[in-house]
Amino acid sequence: MHTNLREMPDAAERAFIDQVIANQGTRPGALLGILEAVQDHQPRKYLPMETLGYIAAKSGYPPAQVFSVATFYALFSLEPQGDNTVSICRGTACHTRGSRDLLESLRLELGLRQNEEEHGDGADKVALTTADQKFTLRTVACFGQCALAPVVEINHNIMGHVNEHTLQRQVRALERESK
Repeated sequence: MHTNLREMPDAAERAFIDQVIANQGTRPGALLGILEAVQDHQPRKYLPMETLGYIAAKSGYPPAQVFSVATFYALFSLEPQGDNTVSICRGTACHTRGSRDLLESLRLELGLRQNEEEHGDGADKVALTTADQKFTLRTVACFGQCALAPVVEINHNIMGHVNEHTLQRQVRALERESK
């Protein structure tokens, strides 16, 4: 796991988090809104552990609950993300319609090596970022869009019935845009 040497968010980050917590109040689902706003505010779109601790301390949510929510939902990341995020569904419908091939093809195209953990339990959970920080490739358990399988999300845009050619074309377009 990425470890940041800072013990706490800096003053500007703390002020932002305090304001987000105040805006969310105690309504149902407030913690989700807090985490989403804080992650979106981070330059690398992730939730550092020290930030989760600060959120827990300031919001009154138990630290275990904050961590549990941040790790349960595929939307959140505890690791710095690339400029572009490609999430590939690994649910049953997507798997049977070729999502594993999409994953492997894109992993190779981006030059990403498999995590050591992937070999052990076969869980096939991926969260890899290219060395240049341009792309993060992730898997999610299910997008709930089974009729569109295989499903891929690129920068929060859902695409259905994706094949390798379509995925490569989308990624190459993003590469050209970032130059």
